[in-house]
Amino acid sequence: MSMFCFQCQETAGNTGCKVKGVCGKNDELANLQDLLIFAVKGIAVVADKAREKGIALDNKTGKFMTRAIFATITNANFDEKAIIALIKEALKVRDALKCQVKSASEGCGCQGEKLECATWTAETDEEIRAKASTVGVLTTGNEDIRSLRELIMYGLKGVAAYANHAADLDHEDPAIYSQIVDALVTTVNDVSVDDLVAMVMKTGGNAVTTLALLDKANTARFGHPEITKVNLGVRKNPGILISGHELRDLEDLLEQTKGTGVDVYTHSEMLPAHYYPKFKKYDNLVGNYGSSWWHQNEDFESFQGAILFTTNCIIPIKGTYQSRMFTTGAAGYPGCQHIAERTSGGRKDFSEVIKAAKACPPPKEIERGEIVGGFAHNQVLALADKVVAAVKSGAIKRFVVIAGCDGRQKDREYFTDVAKGLPQDAVILTAGCAKYRYNKLSLGDIGGIPRVLDAGQCNDSYSLAVIALKLKEVFGLDDINKLPISYDIAWYEQKAVAVLLALLFLGVKHIRLGPTIPAFLSPNVVKVLVEKFDIKPTTTAEVDIPAIMAGEPDPKGVMAGV
Repeated sequence: MSMFCFQCQETAGNTGCKVKGVCGKNDELANLQDLLIFAVKGIAVVADKAREKGIALDNKTGKFMTRAIFATITNANFDEKAIIALIKEALKVRDALKCQVKSASEGCGCQGEKLECATWTAETDEEIRAKASTVGVLTTGNEDIRSLRELIMYGLKGVAAYANHAADLDHEDPAIYSQIVDALVTTVNDVSVDDLVAMVMKTGGNAVTTLALLDKANTARFGHPEITKVNLGVRKNPGILISGHELRDLEDLLEQTKGTGVDVYTHSEMLPAHYYPKFKKYDNLVGNYGSSWWHQNEDFESFQGAILFTTNCIIPIKGTYQSRMFTTGAAGYPGCQHIAERTSGGRKDFSEVIKAAKACPPPKEIERGEIVGGFAHNQVLALADKVVAAVKSGAIKRFVVIAGCDGRQKDREYFTDVAKGLPQDAVILTAGCAKYRYNKLSLGDIGGIPRVLDAGQCNDSYSLAVIALKLKEVFGLDDINKLPISYDIAWYEQKAVAVLLALLFLGVKHIRLGPTIPAFLSPNVVKVLVEKFDIKPTTTAEVDIPAIMAGEPDPKGVMAGV
């Protein structure tokens, strides 16, 4: 076994990738990413010691930790050199913290620590590569301890991604960084199962805080999402296709392409940018091109123009587009030019991306029409009277949250089948790229309310929680689980794990999770989740739809209450 990774839904045999990742990463990269997490845990151990000495974790260190963790999320960074550079930087950050501890007390804090992550060092790339294969998840022998540690870690990866997005929009919360330190320290210390379970829930709470912060950051800068028709066609100008999740990068790109004759199109999780009022002022933002992340090989070929990846969801390049593909932020891919970080108060320099686009032909048209979105919490709550009236009249019998991630596996057609098979009195609430399984279907509306309400990106699952909590208040219910809402969640990577933990922290039960139960959950951990939250696997649309519409608990009592 040259590697072991089971952090995503597509992991081989739903047990673990042992030779090469299904995502496309090789064993060297997988091991280096494990070592980067090991190094960040070392920062956390020293930061925890520093807090004992009265030295608070500064935002610069906190943001570095989130950026480093973000780089290890599935499909984010395939560049070994970039990961090695982050490992070296992590060691410098850790050792700088040690010096602060030393100046505050006798000794150098963690020099005598038994935890190797706080003391290990390396001078050369060769030393780093030699160490990388020795620190993977299987170094934790007890299956249940390993399962809980990784559940925390994968939740943290999602939290780190969202915190990093917020920080790029100048919104940071030291409490978020502090909890990340707490959680990382818990994963390296010898603590009880109960302590680990408690930290799982605390990580869910931190996910809620982080999602709320990112929502505030996005809406403060770009306005509240509003109902929007998004164009699916193309124009005759050369174009740039921007993918990923980072809205600040889109803003910088749109500013720099104004008046250049270059059009900008969104791809995959960048689609919801169209819903924000600020982006509507840019006539060079044309529409959305293509589908979800796993279609990018064919989408990028037919697009023909420059491509900018701002975050995760890269897949190995197959085709001719590598020379016109760029990465930035936590994303990286060998052979693709990487755009450097923006200076404080400035913009990223996308001149090379624009130059590449100008040398390309216009995109080929692959479809026409429009799709409607923009149903984040502020917009839906503006329609609250209409929604409540539809529920009370019986026009809407149930809301079904079909949110999360898309993926390549054929069994993900289940989510399309559910969307098609739900009765006409059911409304789908969605966020994340899972929507591409059904957002172009003609599912109609209920009294003018579309049957698919798209809240936005995966982080906008927060909006779905806000909507649920507001409906709970409107209907005067004492339990969120008494609402006529069912959860049918598609997961793929670690952002989805963070969202799941956030929902559990908020007390949501009876979630269906698919297309598989995470491989990193041991049977005993699954048992705990089933007993406490009634998490269950998806089966088939034919079996699940009646149960979804019936709801848990018995919806007769629910509907009588509203």
